[in-house]
Amino acid sequence: MPKIHPTAIVEASAELADGVEIGPYAIVEADVRIGEGTRLAAHAVVRRHTTLGRNNYVDSGAVLGGLPQDLKFTPETVSYLRIGDGNVFREGVTISRATGEGNATVVGNRCYWMADTHAGHNATIEDDVVLVNGSAIAGHATVMRGVLLSAHAGVHQFCWVGERAMIQGNGGVSTHVPPYSLMAFGINKLAGLNLVGLRRAPDLNDQDRRQIKEAFRLLYRSGLTHAQALREMEARDDWTPPARRYVDFVRRATQADKPFKRGLPALRKRRRSTADPEE
Repeated sequence: MPKIHPTAIVEASAELADGVEIGPYAIVEADVRIGEGTRLAAHAVVRRHTTLGRNNYVDSGAVLGGLPQDLKFTPETVSYLRIGDGNVFREGVTISRATGEGNATVVGNRCYWMADTHAGHNATIEDDVVLVNGSAIAGHATVMRGVLLSAHAGVHQFCWVGERAMIQGNGGVSTHVPPYSLMAFGINKLAGLNLVGLRRAPDLNDQDRRQIKEAFRLLYRSGLTHAQALREMEARDDWTPPARRYVDFVRRATQADKPFKRGLPALRKRRRSTADPEE
């Protein structure tokens, strides 16, 4: 049986699985479904048309499934927020449901949302994403698995952030970010590959890492245009699936139509060092 604090407000049409805990003064609106083992802390709010999977934790002041921040949205529109399993939403997290009839904002599994993080309407956040305090994802953006958004990082609307990319603190992107990239402080400043992420990724072997590094070299250090680099990458028929995903991302990003025609970030110029004149 669900455990509901007497001060909480839970609408009659909400569906709560066994083992759900609803804390003091929390609110669960109509047409919400919450899976087994999910816990809502005091003053957490889950708004209408939101689905939460199993074993999620929603901390105080978080609002999941709020109306999209879209001037065209009308309140009678039926749209959704769909959340998977094992996520943590800390204090003050806000995630909007989608704009457009029948559409959904989607959050995968095992994501960690630190305090005051946000995702806008129609965004897609895949598995194992970490959002550090104050980071934000705009509407219609896609953040792929294993991405790390550092404190106060921002993702522009209609942008895609490839798997295991990292955006440093106070950084922002208004372009598509290739997988395994490291984005520096500032806007669209590509520092290089996320080498720490590559090294720690449990599903990558040495061959995968070498091929991803070669794909990055072709795209950013070979002097080729993006179209030329893509042709070179596509010709490597012996590349493993992780490297192929890099190629697929580049193809999709460079061939996207509006409003997803965002391009790729430029590689930040290195500063010359007196200790290493060849740097």
